[in-house]
Amino acid sequence: MEKITFVTDDGGKEEFYVEEQTRINGVNYILVSDSKDDEANAYILKDISTDTDAEAEYVMVEDDTEFDAVSGVFASMLDDEADITY
Repeated sequence: MEKITFVTDDGGKEEFYVEEQTRINGVNYILVSDSKDDEANAYILKDISTDTDAEAEYVMVEDDTEFDAVSGVFASMLDDEADITY
């Protein structure tokens, strides 16, 4: 499980663990968690960066339809039972 650090808009840093990643309709998504614990919070992030950006830029998926579709893909990719809710 890869650990990544995000820089927030206010310059702070947050660390997450990448659980899974996928590409749907040309868009990259990652499923991240805030800890390795069984009760970790999970988030689906969408890559909004362009090919010319030096670093990837991610935002949380907030659209209900998009979230449902992507979470379904991640749930089918995970080996164990995952409860992914919005």
